[in-house]
Amino acid sequence: QVQLIESGGGLVQAGGSLRLSCAASGRTRHIMVGWFRQAPGKEREFVATIFWNGGSSYYAESVKGRFTISRDSANNTVYLQMDSLKSEDTATYYCAAGVQTTTIVRRLTRGYDNWGQGTRVTVSS
Repeated sequence: QVQLIESGGGLVQAGGSLRLSCAASGRTRHIMVGWFRQAPGKEREFVATIFWNGGSSYYAESVKGRFTISRDSANNTVYLQMDSLKSEDTATYYCAAGVQTTTIVRRLTRGYDNWGQGTRVTVSS
């Protein structure tokens, strides 16, 4: 089991930046930590994920080049740096952890067993 606590959401103007944090505790070996988001009335969608071991990262096409996922192993924290934010990035962002996999499952919600409570990001245009 991995416990996750997100922070860093808020209100920002379009073109601005925010950094989300996900503090992890518990069994973090051989896991991947991902960010998903869910806008009102829409399904939860994959944003990015990073392998705890090795640091390989993967992104949704919609955020590639604007968002950067990273991890601080010493502090058991995963970050999502969000730059050049757009109004369509408005959503509740969730941090999630699952068993590391190189398959497409890393982009799916069913690949993650543990979820944080979510943090709200609002981008005003």
